[in-house]
Amino acid sequence: MTHPFLDLPPLSAARFASIEDRVARLLGTEQDVVIMQGEALLPLEGAIRSTAGPGTVALNVITGPYGQTFGNWLRDCGAEVIDLAVPFHTAVTAEQIREAFAARPEIDFVSLVHAEAATGNTNPVAEIGEVVRAHGALFYLDAVASIGAEPVLPDAWGVDLCVIGAQKAMGGPAGVSAVSVSARAWARMASNPGAPRRSYLSLLDWKDRWTDAGRKALPHAPAQLEMLALEACVERIEAAGLDTVMRRHAAAATATRAGALALGGGLEPYVHDATEAAPVATTLRTPPGVLASDLVTSALTATPTLPLAAGSGPLAKEMIRVNHYGTDATPNAVRDSLTALGTALSEQGVRVDLEGARAAADGAWR
Repeated sequence: MTHPFLDLPPLSAARFASIEDRVARLLGTEQDVVIMQGEALLPLEGAIRSTAGPGTVALNVITGPYGQTFGNWLRDCGAEVIDLAVPFHTAVTAEQIREAFAARPEIDFVSLVHAEAATGNTNPVAEIGEVVRAHGALFYLDAVASIGAEPVLPDAWGVDLCVIGAQKAMGGPAGVSAVSVSARAWARMASNPGAPRRSYLSLLDWKDRWTDAGRKALPHAPAQLEMLALEACVERIEAAGLDTVMRRHAAAATATRAGALALGGGLEPYVHDATEAAPVATTLRTPPGVLASDLVTSALTATPTLPLAAGSGPLAKEMIRVNHYGTDATPNAVRDSLTALGTALSEQGVRVDLEGARAAADGAWR
């Protein structure tokens, strides 16, 4: 018996290249785009290990857990790392980056997360990019959570390594990802004796065997189902229009924030300033005495498919995340999530205004 997901013809090099080209158009970039055959951690780590090493002085911005991970990779490569950490309920500023350069002019690498889905903040990459470009450092950006939810423009912002994944706002698979690479980044890799070669982490292998070879023969068998799913989610974004998709995510964030404030009961936005809140997901702080992980478990009892999660690690005590991205960036997903949280709070004896929350969310969406 044939099966549409199993009995597929091999994915051709031409089809693979066409998917890369569509991802490049989504990013509005003229840089080389390499689609990596794994979850976004693959190009995130590969890009750092390819461009950083002994002699690198890296400014690593920490606005959430991923920034901490990047600093660990950079140190493991032998780079000197200067961590710029800001409270997770806020965003970093371009002025803070400028001050870091003034204090350490030898900084030649900057790593930054655009939107931290784990903490719910988003950073002003366009403004930061101007500062980084003026200084001349290589600019590495994790745009995994932001792509599809807000503008991601590596060329306009001077981003040398821009990593994206399809599993959040793009509404696609988790098992495939991509990175746009500037000519400066390729040159840094070529001069880095520690850059991975003959390795799954190697970007230079893809450049030599695929990009520079004219994209005529794939270096290894691709993850076919994930590639086709990536193609399908890009097609869906193209059909709706990227601006429309981003507006839908922005509306979901605005509605969630408004509904949570109207709900009351001590539930409040974790990111204080709405302009610093990411449109891909909204994080909420639980009232004193209410454990976030328990509240989420209770909220999911009736409807386990709601896009709710407790924070990870120590944040599991106080943070709830409403993951309104991809197919969950809808009025119903927002309304149902707020209703479930409000119901769970009321079951713990907390007074809430469910009708007021739903009305506020609907009004904000409109």
